[in-house]
Amino acid sequence: MAFIMALDQGTTSSRAIIFDDAGEVHGRAQREFDQIYPAPGHVEHNANEIWTTQLTVARAALDAAQLTADDLAAIGITNQRETTVLWDRATGEPLHNAIVWQDRRTATRCDDLRESDHANMIVERTGLQIDPYFSGTKIAWLLDHVEGARERAAAGQLAFGTIDSWLLWRLTGRHATDPSNASRTLLFDLASGDWHDDLLAVFDIPRSLLPEIRPSSGHFGDTHAELLGAAVPVTGIAGDQQAALFGQMCVQPGMAKTTYGTGCFLLANTGEQIVRSRNRLLTTVAWQIGDKLTYALEGSVFVGGAAVQWLRDGLGIIEESADVETLAASVTDSAGVYCVPAFAGLGAPHWDAHARGALLGLTRGSTAAHVARATLEGIAYQVADVLEAMEADRERPINELRVDGGAAANTMLLQFQADLLGADVVRPLNLETTALGAAYLAGLSVGVWSDISTLERRWNVDRRFSAQRAASEVESLRSGWDSAVASVRGLHATPQKAAQD
Repeated sequence: MAFIMALDQGTTSSRAIIFDDAGEVHGRAQREFDQIYPAPGHVEHNANEIWTTQLTVARAALDAAQLTADDLAAIGITNQRETTVLWDRATGEPLHNAIVWQDRRTATRCDDLRESDHANMIVERTGLQIDPYFSGTKIAWLLDHVEGARERAAAGQLAFGTIDSWLLWRLTGRHATDPSNASRTLLFDLASGDWHDDLLAVFDIPRSLLPEIRPSSGHFGDTHAELLGAAVPVTGIAGDQQAALFGQMCVQPGMAKTTYGTGCFLLANTGEQIVRSRNRLLTTVAWQIGDKLTYALEGSVFVGGAAVQWLRDGLGIIEESADVETLAASVTDSAGVYCVPAFAGLGAPHWDAHARGALLGLTRGSTAAHVARATLEGIAYQVADVLEAMEADRERPINELRVDGGAAANTMLLQFQADLLGADVVRPLNLETTALGAAYLAGLSVGVWSDISTLERRWNVDRRFSAQRAASEVESLRSGWDSAVASVRGLHATPQKAAQD
């Protein structure tokens, strides 16, 4: 029996899961870390805390599985994407807290870029929208705001990485990434599969700062033996959403999944074809195996499960995130209440970095239960907006949406999602699809699995949700949602805008 460890470094916690060659879990561990909010719209992480929590859970997962590092065939890494770290190549110390993907501090810079002569070139080459979400403006901000950073970067003394690269550096001493993460930076050219000098020039970022781009399934380096007790090859890396697409076995063009995590991310496999969105979705790399790049269309919703955390931590109306379904199910509907959880702006297909969250339709009869239900529905409405745009880009319907992530355990959410989409929502038996995707990529590289078709046969359905509401009712509900979204947009002239620079 072969064992693979997946390191799943997320926005709010670091996790490690050990799978066997049948895809069964043998050990797991998880640890949350601090979220840092230094100013309105700013979100940061302590990069060293990310590393220490990830190493801690890796060791704990081995203990839970009663295994040693010698028992591991490989390690796969999957990670929160776009989150940006700069560190000193000599000492390995970060220059600043990591700037998280949710961070909005470069919103005004992005506004200026959208009005510049470079805008069309950036979108065409990268397949992305110009938004603070991506790493490019975050890197530029760090170079401009950390004393001496630009001079040190020009001298080759600094390294940039998304979280996969940061972990790989600490694990192996290698500075590398894969195309799924590189394609989230605004510096990666989809057609050539590499960093592009024209993009680097726009952001004034030296190429020496950037990691080497290697296939998602392949050898990235061996861990330092003292970390886990033996050297283990790292043979798989993918951004968390692409890893989930692979773990869901959406490996054929047209197959789609959404992950209900801190945000919600809907991806549809487009195979070897680069599909340019006409509806403000993203074109991204799904993964690279050997010389073959596989692409995807993606819609990114910035706040999904984080809205439930807000009910818990911000409003205090639930004690645990899992309590939200019981509270929401205690009422038959939201009684006209809409929650637009634009706490970090609006992602696809709106791309409004200055939008803010809102509760609308409140009356004296509104209760915590109505707010809880409206919050869950707000997650589903956002996914429905993205799927509608994706179907328009593909010019054909998506009849099945595979789902995963923590909120995929919420049956009320998934039924409402199916009602809004008018399509089947399918939950797999194994919801650990992000970690599983990283493990699959790593295992393919070292021969634990011979090919992708072997993995496809392992995917099994837990439950299928089909639409139950009348089309007229769904149309009315979505009209109310559209009005709610319109009310939170156009909030650009706020005192926060100047502070975000």
